[in-house]
Order: sequence, then C-alpha cells, then structure tokens
Amino acid sequence: MDLIVGLGNPGARYLNTRHNIGFAVVESIAAQCKLTFTGTEHQALVGEAVLWQSPVILVKPLTYMNASGEAVSALAELYTIASDRILVIHDDIDLPLGRVKIVAGGGAGGHKGISSIINHLGTDKFPRIKIGIGRPQDATPVVDYVLSRFTAEEQAVMADTMDLLLQGVRLFLEKGIMAAMNHVNRP
Repeated sequence: MDLIVGLGNPGARYLNTRHNIGFAVVESIAAQCKLTFTGTEHQALVGEAVLWQSPVILVKPLTYMNASGEAVSALAELYTIASDRILVIHDDIDLPLGRVKIVAGGGAGGHKGISSIINHLGTDKFPRIKIGIGRPQDATPVVDYVLSRFTAEEQAVMADTMDLLLQGVRLFLEKGIMAAMNHVNRP
C-alpha cells in the first residue's frame, strides 16, 4: 500500500492558493476515481482507493503545512508504510510555474511542510512530486506570494500541468520512482 499525500492548508481561506497545489492534485486524483474524503485519521482527511491496480491511501493533512509531518508519520505507522512508499506532492517556489520534478528524496529546500515530514519520519528518503509555482516577480514577500491565488493565466498553466502530474503518480505506482522520474523530469 502507498500513501499519496498532498500538502496544503485546510480551510476556505487557503483554497486554490499556490501553497495548496498538493491538495488540488490529490483532490483531482480522488475525483477521477470518484472517491470522497470521508474519514479523518491522525489529523488528516483520508480516502482509500485502488489506482492503476495499486491500493493507496490519499491524504490531505489538516495540521497546516508547517506541521504536516505529524499526520504523515502517524499514518505511515498506522498502516505500516515504508518511507519509500510515501509520495508527497507539494509546491516548489524554486521551479518555474507549471514545471514538475519528481525526486526520490533529499533535503527540504526551505519548504517547511517537507521539513516537518523529514523531522517526523526521521528520514529524507521519501519520494516527492514538486510542482513549480515560480517566484514573485515583484517585491511581494514570499509568505504572501505562496498564500495568494493563481491568476487566470496561471490557472490555465496549472490545468495543463495536471495531466503530467497524474502521469507521474501513475508511473510511480505502476513502475516505480525511476520510471516516473524518467518520464516527468524533462528540461
């Protein structure tokens, strides 16, 4: 079984913000398999599904971004899921808008949600799908930028990116992290 974790912040205030793109991807996966998040376990909305013949638990932590590790580690322990089977989907300010990059592990790169997961799991060896949200083009503080909503033009870019994101998840489940990386990580 795999955990597919979308990072974001709960509540209407954060809906459709750049920082919540992980939630949006997990919600898109859930919509495709007609799954609703009916349960709350260990401070997270969860839903079980079979995606591409693989049993998965879709997760949206309710702990707010900076404490995501609390929910992720508790669910990994509850379901006895190894860190290499926890796929975390999150925004990345250092990637251009709409660029997708899959990695097998590594540091947090300044992302506090990823830092929390590393601290709570005790390892940085878990796969991630990073989604580029770009950097502010003006003097907007980073905190304000990541918590802002996409413009209409940016929404179109992100909608076009969704197919590639779903392909990455499918390849991760069907063929493993290397196949997903080889397909998605293009210049």
